[in-house]
Amino acid sequence: MIPKETIDKIFSVARIEEIIGEYVQLKRAGSNLKGLSPFQDEKSPSFIVSPSKQIWKDFSSGKGGTVISFLMELEGFTYPEALRHLAKKYGIEVEETHRELTDEEKKQQTERELLYKIHEVANNYFQDQLWDSEEGRLVGQAYFRERELKEDIIRKFQLGYSPEKKNAFTGYALEKGYAKEILEKSGLSIFPENAPQGIDRFRERVIFPIHSFSGRVLGFGARILKSNVKTAKYLNSPETEIYHKSSVLYGLNQGKQAISRKNICLLVEGYMDVISLHQSGIENVVASSGTSLTTEQIRLIKRLTENVTILFDGDKAGIKASFRSIDMLLSEGMNIRVLLFPDGDDPDSFARKHPQEYVENFIAEQARDFIDFKADILLRDAADDPIRKAEAIRDIVKSVAFVDNVLKREIYLKEVAAKFGLSEQSLFNELNVQQQIVQGNQSAEKTRQEQQHVNTKLEVVQDKTSFSAEPLWELEEKLVELMLKYGDYIISRKDADNQPYEITVVEEIAAYLQEDGYEMLSPVNRKILDEIILGLNQSELRTEHFFVTFLDEEIASKLADNIQKNELQNWASRNIYPLKLGDRISQEVEDDICIHKSHYIEFLIFRLRKELDEYRDTDEEKYFSTILQIQKLEKIFRDINAKVNRILTKSHYYYR
Repeated sequence: MIPKETIDKIFSVARIEEIIGEYVQLKRAGSNLKGLSPFQDEKSPSFIVSPSKQIWKDFSSGKGGTVISFLMELEGFTYPEALRHLAKKYGIEVEETHRELTDEEKKQQTERELLYKIHEVANNYFQDQLWDSEEGRLVGQAYFRERELKEDIIRKFQLGYSPEKKNAFTGYALEKGYAKEILEKSGLSIFPENAPQGIDRFRERVIFPIHSFSGRVLGFGARILKSNVKTAKYLNSPETEIYHKSSVLYGLNQGKQAISRKNICLLVEGYMDVISLHQSGIENVVASSGTSLTTEQIRLIKRLTENVTILFDGDKAGIKASFRSIDMLLSEGMNIRVLLFPDGDDPDSFARKHPQEYVENFIAEQARDFIDFKADILLRDAADDPIRKAEAIRDIVKSVAFVDNVLKREIYLKEVAAKFGLSEQSLFNELNVQQQIVQGNQSAEKTRQEQQHVNTKLEVVQDKTSFSAEPLWELEEKLVELMLKYGDYIISRKDADNQPYEITVVEEIAAYLQEDGYEMLSPVNRKILDEIILGLNQSELRTEHFFVTFLDEEIASKLADNIQKNELQNWASRNIYPLKLGDRISQEVEDDICIHKSHYIEFLIFRLRKELDEYRDTDEEKYFSTILQIQKLEKIFRDINAKVNRILTKSHYYYR
């Protein structure tokens, strides 16, 4: 358990804009920062970060909260894991108080958490084997030296070695108390019938850990070192609950800051391409790790930049296969350039041959627009064959059809027309044909995805509608907002004897809600009120700042909603300067309590009137006592209206 003092310290030093800036390219928008949602595919940015409030809000998905809730949403962290991640990043020592877990807490240790843990254990084991065992030094380190890797880069990418002994790691993990089932589900161990003691999947290989955006180990790639063994050169972790290869890019954790800073991502194929470029000082690079590029991977890059340069080694089959990747990148709104290395070179070998400045200049100068690239490759094959030449041009126009931006499409077509001496009109005609094909395919896929989510969306809308239709709900929200935003404001009042006294906003509203025995409609509001009352009993005012660091992300999300909605109403940009709520807080609190009380009384009257029908024929005494209750409540209701000199509600409209 992490002490409250440590949690407060983590929140005091962690800057939300720094953490989220590692995942999303943020741009200044007034006092806030804005970027594309990391949770939904969108073309116009609706993801807002407020550095002053240290909260975020994603309007495309409705999510929001603190830096902790962001990490929990995006990385699947538990609350303590997110805190530990931030503590490590900011150099804060976490001294946890250890105690026996309750049965409920043990249940909450999910398979997902165990998978993260066993991968962390395996990663440390493979690194220890590389550096501390004789076999690791003689075999693993020898391979990395042969590839000219320096110690600092090996440690940076946490490279390791798995021993020749067939169950070295499996035995180690079993001794540590990890169950056979979790080892099998992780893919680290295999338990065939003829080897019940288990076999290491990656035995006698050098290890390349595959990290999440935040640096957690999700799986491994492993290269065999013996050339006389008939097996795959590279072996990867199987799909697990935490590792989906289509959603991961190798090197993204190590290169994300450089990609964002330079506003361009270099896309390569293999682990060693990434590592060698890093060693030469070029860090804005990721690899698809031998898999075909996916939409999920492209969107990971797009959080940081819209500019991609694809680096190829000149292999003809690989180049042709890249055309699909180019079309996918274009359909996601990316700007693409392509670079072919000289024959016999790939990014790994080229980076080892030349100094950093030379490699950087070569990439900048030799990378070409995707149209030039496709034209050269396709026309080289077409030679003087007019039919094949026409097919090549059609293929280029097909790629242009994937571009969503109208202006970009027109510029690209003008380039093609100039390059091949064709009329622009003929190309636009062909573009219309290709667009219909592309849009038809995209529409079918979109329909399929929407169908999957339609029921959930309807349920959410219906749920929100039923709640927002209740007047008390909105008034309750207003009172909670006042306590959170202005709870420590001191207001002047007079008692029954007309004697002046001072009271805080949070005390006045909490006292009113307790006095009337009001039950919060929202479970989140109920939690907030309980914590506020607990704080008052301990002579502590619990307002917005307290709940930002509170161990409940539902509350953090609510804070994002309440705080952000006012933050985003930038009236000053329109030369409108309305009176701020805080300027008249004393009157506002009094009015809102009266309005809420009148609605609450009407609700009670409505409920009692419904009960009258039940008592009319069954319990005469109860029937008349209920009538008296209704009359008393109606008098209070009239008194409130007289006090504020207006009719506050219309019960026949709200409660029927």
